[in-house]
Amino acid sequence: MTENALRVAIVVGSNRSGRFAPAVATWFAGRAGEHEGVRPDVIDLGDLELPTVLGDPAAAAALAEATEALERADAFVIITPEYNHSFPGSLKNFIDAHFTQWQAKPVAFVSYGGMAGGQRAVEHLRQVFAELHAVTIRDTVSFHNPWGQFDGEGRHLEPEGANAAAKGMLDQLAWWGHALRDARAVRPYSA
Repeated sequence: MTENALRVAIVVGSNRSGRFAPAVATWFAGRAGEHEGVRPDVIDLGDLELPTVLGDPAAAAALAEATEALERADAFVIITPEYNHSFPGSLKNFIDAHFTQWQAKPVAFVSYGGMAGGQRAVEHLRQVFAELHAVTIRDTVSFHNPWGQFDGEGRHLEPEGANAAAKGMLDQLAWWGHALRDARAVRPYSA
């Protein structure tokens, strides 16, 4: 891994019992780890005790490690299911617990769900990240009815199309990640 590697925080946005997120996250983290110049760091909301009340010291302490990972990151990938035509409340809670960590950094999306493949969740997330002064990547990776597309180890059973989509998205994320990291070094961003 090069010294100039882009630190990419992959946020697994579902903490629901019986969730499908680990299969998608395992597959995508593998793609990110193989992408030249990318250093992935997975933050799984299923592993965190998300606070129900934001802004108090206990909430900040519960999220301290995840907050540090977001702060270190040059770019983000949000893995989200689509629940009721949007993204999970746990993900919104996690996003809202942070502000400056997202600013002037690119965000890409991997989504999954029924016939829409999670795209309605992604459209809602784009609005949230615009408000947080983040730049969203146009291309996404989405899985329509994905439940039979992965094995128990998180391996995609027919990976060619999905791998190509992930590579294209990661190429765009890397471009934006480097451009914005360089820009922040020259001229710090203020919102």
